[in-house]
This record gives sequence, structure tokens and C-alpha cells, in this order.
Amino acid sequence: MADDLLQLEVSGIEAMVLTGIYSEETHLPQPLRVSVTVDLALPAEKFTPDTPLSGSKNYLDLKRAVTESLPEGLHFTLIEAVAEHVCAVLFAEDERVRRVEVKIVKLAISLDGESIGIRMVRHRP
Repeated sequence: MADDLLQLEVSGIEAMVLTGIYSEETHLPQPLRVSVTVDLALPAEKFTPDTPLSGSKNYLDLKRAVTESLPEGLHFTLIEAVAEHVCAVLFAEDERVRRVEVKIVKLAISLDGESIGIRMVRHRP
């Protein structure tokens, strides 16, 4: 039998991040669309109408891992490194986080509505 879990998700966060390998990419931030899904261990007791926020996780923590935790001015050669950073932040701030999935779309090269990017899944070590 699988363990119960709670998934929190924030999708479509747009962030300007200094990333890329080509000379035209290395000095200017580029737009990324980031989605984050976190699997949380569920508490033994069920959620009730008066369960406080501390019984779960604030969705804004997921958003802040993208919008506020990325070091300004730091160049990430690969968007994979951006995803790694987001995963590390979410694992470090809450021991209940069991799995983090980060999807990143590079908007600057997605010209015809396609989604060009990566999806990374990390499990708590």
C-alpha cells in the first residue's frame, strides 16, 4: 500500500533569471516560467475545518523559492541548476517535504506556443 501524501502546487510563476550558455544569454536575465509541486508527508490526524496552516504548508513558500530565493546577479549556466536550487530551498525549509518537482520553460526560445524546458524530480535524501 502506498503512503498517503499531500501535493501542493504552484504553476506558471514567471521569473527573470540570469541563465544560459550562449553569449547573448550570459549577461541579461531571461524569462522563465516555473511550476513547483511538493509532496508532503501527511500528519496522522486528518484535516478538519479548524486545522491551522501549520498543519500543512503555505503555498507562498513554493512561490518564494522561485521569486525570492534565487541569488540576484548569480549566473546559472543551465536551467537544471535553477531547478536544483529551488529543490534545495524547499527541502531545507521543511522536513515534511518528501519530493519536489520543478518544471521550467524557457520563454525566450518558446516562440510558437511550445514549451521548451525541463522537469526535475528530487526526493529527500
